[in-house]
Amino acid sequence: MPRPARKPAAATKPLLKPPVRIGNLDTAALVGELRQLHEEAEDENIGRMPADEELFGALLYLEAHAGALKTEKARHRAALTRVMLWEYLREQADLRQAKAIENARAAGAEWADLAPTLAVNAPSAAYNKAKRMKAAVLTAGSRSDVPVRRTPEAVREAEQRAAARAAAERRAEEEAARRHALLAPVAQRLLEHRTGLDDDDEISFWLDQIEALLPSCRTPTQLVSLGTYVEAVVREVRKKERITGRPGAATTDAQSALLGAAELIAV
Repeated sequence: MPRPARKPAAATKPLLKPPVRIGNLDTAALVGELRQLHEEAEDENIGRMPADEELFGALLYLEAHAGALKTEKARHRAALTRVMLWEYLREQADLRQAKAIENARAAGAEWADLAPTLAVNAPSAAYNKAKRMKAAVLTAGSRSDVPVRRTPEAVREAEQRAAARAAAERRAEEEAARRHALLAPVAQRLLEHRTGLDDDDEISFWLDQIEALLPSCRTPTQLVSLGTYVEAVVREVRKKERITGRPGAATTDAQSALLGAAELIAV
């Protein structure tokens, strides 16, 4: 019985098998280790080897002078490290070339202009090749281990998801900025008039937290923390009022600062 034909995967369906990648490497340190092997082998040309940070040039030198290593152990180690560094360069190539294509397009280059630089014969082929490269960029920048399929349809879908994430992050940043504009002055007033509030250990503790955080408070997470601290000050002052039966603020300014904080956290 003939085997049924396999149904082709949808063009936008993610690949289920995550790629094995080298990822981040301290390439200068690895090249430095290879340089050390050549120095120990008394490679007479080692002075011509490019700097550790010049990865491509260093690899070309190490390849050309691999025979200078005298022991099998050194040659084995050096060759494996070179394989890994070339694979690292291969991974970086798509990312960097995709960025260069973006820059070229932003500068007005047409797909016809990009075709010869991408070693293809038609504008449509340049477009498709660029989209396949963009898949690598989107996979590297995503928050998922699932790679983006290298098809124009999958790339467009991934770009839409990335744009939606970026828009959500911008909205969060804008909300954080708006919240900071309201919260920071209120927190600052509590600190300015803390002598009318902080004759209680708990109140002093939360005011100290505000004082430590306020100068660097910018991110949404920090703003949540600042709001929590302001709320805690109001809560502890009100608690003190219930226990003692006396106003929690000893001065008119402190009372005004406390009321401002209470109104803000109630919003």
